[in-house]
Parts: sequence; C-alpha cells; structure tokens
Amino acid sequence: MNKNGIYIGIALIIGLLAGYFIFGTNNASVQQEKQNHPEEEITKVMWTCSMHPQIMQEEPGDCPICGMDLIPAETSAEGLAADQFKMTENAMALANIQTTIVGENQSDSQNIITLSGKINENEEKNAIQASYFNGRIEKLSINYKGQEVKKGQKLATIYSPDLIAAQQELITASSLKESQPQLYRAVRNKLKLWKLSEKQIKAIESSSRIQEKFPVYATVSGTVAEVMSAEGDYIKQGQPILKVSNLTTVWAEFDGYENQISQLKKGQKITISTNAYPNKQIETTISFIDPILNTNSRTTTIRAVLNNKDQMFKPGMFVVGKVTGTETTTKNIIVPSSAVLWTGKRSVVYVKTDPNTPIFEMREVVLENTTGDTYTILNGLNNGDEIVTNGVFTVDATAQLQGKKSMMNKKGEDIVKRHENHVDITVSKSFQQEFLPALVPYLKMKDALIQSDNKQVTVFAKTMLAILKKSNTSDLGKMEKEFFIKSWDMLENITKKEALEDQRAYFVTLNENIVKLISGFNNLETTFYIQKCPMANTNKGAVWISTEKEIRNPYFGEAMLTCGSVIDTIN
Repeated sequence: MNKNGIYIGIALIIGLLAGYFIFGTNNASVQQEKQNHPEEEITKVMWTCSMHPQIMQEEPGDCPICGMDLIPAETSAEGLAADQFKMTENAMALANIQTTIVGENQSDSQNIITLSGKINENEEKNAIQASYFNGRIEKLSINYKGQEVKKGQKLATIYSPDLIAAQQELITASSLKESQPQLYRAVRNKLKLWKLSEKQIKAIESSSRIQEKFPVYATVSGTVAEVMSAEGDYIKQGQPILKVSNLTTVWAEFDGYENQISQLKKGQKITISTNAYPNKQIETTISFIDPILNTNSRTTTIRAVLNNKDQMFKPGMFVVGKVTGTETTTKNIIVPSSAVLWTGKRSVVYVKTDPNTPIFEMREVVLENTTGDTYTILNGLNNGDEIVTNGVFTVDATAQLQGKKSMMNKKGEDIVKRHENHVDITVSKSFQQEFLPALVPYLKMKDALIQSDNKQVTVFAKTMLAILKKSNTSDLGKMEKEFFIKSWDMLENITKKEALEDQRAYFVTLNENIVKLISGFNNLETTFYIQKCPMANTNKGAVWISTEKEIRNPYFGEAMLTCGSVIDTIN
C-alpha cells in the first residue's frame, strides 16, 4: 500500500469521528430538549366555522359557505366528564363569549317588563272647532293636518242664509229697541249664541248693512289633528270643521298582555324611550289602565302622560316602555333570553363548570313565560351557576364538533336534524287548515325581504294579516293564543314600518312565534324547513321558514345571502 492511500484512509476516519461528535451530540440534545419541554412541541391547529362545523381548514380565513371568520377548532381534552368540553382562551375571545353568574341576590330581584306602544294625542286636550250656524263654506283658511292654530285666528268663511235673515231682524229690532226692548234683546242674544262678537253686532246696527259671508274664529290654540270639512261643503249648525289638539302633553299608550296585567298598577313608574331619541329616557308614571280587555288582541291599554312642550314626541311615533314589575317572591331564576337556545321540547343553556377554566356543559332547563328580554327558569339551574349569555351559538357549535350534548344533539352522538319547540304545542286540524293559507303571503314576504323590497314586504304583510284575522282561535290553548296574537301584532307593526331595517326587526319576533305554532302541525302536504342565521338580530340569531333547503337569508339579503343553516324540518 502506497503512502497516498494510507493518508486518504486516515482522513476519512477523522471526518467520520468529527461528524459524530458534532451532529450526533446536537441531535441527542434536541431529543433531550423535547423530552424536557414537551409542551413546546408545535401542534397543528384546525380552523372551523361556528355556523357550519363541517368546515375544517388548516389555516384561518373565511367560511366558504357564509363568509364568517373561522375560529380555532377545539383539540381533545382529557380529564373531563362525559358531557363536558373545553374551549381555548383564543376561541373565547374571538367569539366574544360572555358569562354571567345567575341567582345572585335573587330574593331582591325584580322583573323588568318591556311594553311596545306609540304616541297618541292627549284626547283630554282635543277641541272640535264647529260651525255655529247653517251655511256653505266659501273659504277654508286652515286646510291641512299639522297646521298650528292660535286662539282667535280665522278658520273659515261661511255663507249663511240664516245669518243674513238674523241680521235683517237685528236692523229692524234696532229701530224698535225703545218700544220693544225684549224683542231687541232676543235678536241680539240669538247672534251672540252664533258666536258673533259684540263688536260685529254693533257694526251691523250702526251701518244697517247686511254681511253675506261671516268668518269663523278658533276658540283654542293647538295643532290641527284632522280637517273635517272642505271648501264648498254645506254644513249644519254644530257640524265640525276642524279637530285641534294641544300637543303640550301627549299620551304614550302601550299594549299590555294578559300575563303582564297583574304586575302593572296605576301610579307605577315607567321609563320611556323612542327610536328617534335612543339616548334619551323619560321617567313618568302609569296614569291609566283600561279595565276592558281587547278580545281580539288579548291586550289592554296602558297609558302614561308625557310633557311635550318642546314638541319632541310626535303622534304616531313608536315608543318602548320599561316597567319594574312586582318583586320576585319565588326561588325561580331569571336569565337573559340571549342565554337560552330553544330546540323543541327542550330548552338548553351552557354552564361554565369551572370558574378558572373555560370548561362547559349543556344543561336542559324548564322555562316559564318570557317577561321582556328575560326568561324565568323553573328547573335546571341553581343559584351561583355561571352561564353563557353571549356567544351561545359558538359554544354550541364547539359542543357539536366534539361530539358532546348540544342544542341539536341530545345524546352527544351524530348531529340531529330535527328541531323541536321548547313547549308542547297542540293545534286542531281545523286551525291548521285556516292558518296554512297565511304561509303563502308569508313566504312571499320573506322573499321580498331577501330582495330588500320594503314596499312588497308591506303588501304581503297586510295580506297575511287579513288571513289571520279570519282565523278561528277559539280552540287554541292559552299559550298557543299568545303565539298567534304576538304574530298578529308583529304583522301590524311591519305594515306600519317603511324602513327595511325596522321590518326585519319585527320579522325576527314574528318568526319566533310562527315557528312555535307550526311546530304543532302534522300531516302536511308541503315540507317546511326551519332555518337560522346566527348573526341576525344583533348576533343573537334569528329563524325563518322556507319551503326550500337552500339558504337565502331574509335578514341580510344580498349582503349575506347564504348565511344560515337548516335546524328543523316540519312535514
């Protein structure tokens, strides 16, 4: 072997030894580091949609179905009970999930009753401006609603044959006043009863000239509420010409439902707000409660008098009143309506089981009637339980992803497609037959909302309302009647609103009640799909009815046309 071969072999051995000490030692160090700090290993995060949990992506972004921001999917959590699941702090923050401890100071709690109503004229301050003699209106000086009228202002000019004859009598009696004073006084008094002033009477006497057309003057100041006659009309003595309202005070009149009447008293404080002045609240008291119940709407009128010297309130303006009801004497727990997901015969809330860790579980609850924006929990929660009050739908989606009990997954297995109502609904076959035709204009109204066509929304709402007014509700139970009446009420509000946003807001409540009603229908020839958008109703979620599975969102129209999913099928 020559020297060159020996040198090459020695160099190869040295290189192998050097590589071992350098790279082998480093690899061993890395492995040792991983063993010492296993929590620093990089895990692969999957991203999903809270509305469409079937979407799973390796990177954040938008949901390909509804366009919502994707949230981190939960990884497996060990050491939890069978029905519990855990969320990350990041997911909690992204979904703005908020919780509230219920039952604190429950014995001192009070019910807040929310009433809807509108501003009306104070009828005690209304005055009718009438004609005091027969005649024909030659000119109407005040001729449209809303005009301001001052006391003593000329309202109209009237041609009156009777008044012409009375003037002739005055001129004749004036020449005989010394010999026949009683006749003279009788003629003058007759003209005074017709509201001619002393000055006018003296002018007729002194001039001996007959005036053919006489002015009619306002006896009060105010705003014209109604024009009741027109130029050229022949009117009789006492027939109204104008209705004048003094709007320095107005009535705020609300509809109080049967289940609220017991908590409303005359003299009770009420806080009133309007859409026109959302940041201004007016404190006043209930001045009147109608003793007679409206048998059609099952409501009674609740009234409060408002000072309106600055003309802030306009008759016809919608208002909301909040009344503090009687103190809660039971041990029932009151929760915000945003905390409850109703799914048929079940109503559920999500409880945070650990105060320091975002661990949740679904809890079924039994509800009483809603009062304003709250539910009374009869069973299922305890004082001190911490429940989710905002972002409930996201928490529910997380439960579905992890195969836990959820709104639509009662057993914690595959997600069920059946939506049920949280109360048992029973309706007769005859009522179903009368109610079903109303769903035809309803579906057209829903399509008009999708197209953002507010005029057509009004047209179809009126059509649906007309059908409901003909329905016989005598065989409905108390609860079913409440759903029916509330639907009626919401339709009336939709017909009165021109703004699309307001129509959609009332459409939310309309659907809540109609969906509950038709959940009791059976043997239908048409399949109805109950669909839900979690972002509607200021992220509280809202449902609607469709005859097609395809999602076409009436709450956002083209802006978010496909946001939503089918949560129930009724057939």
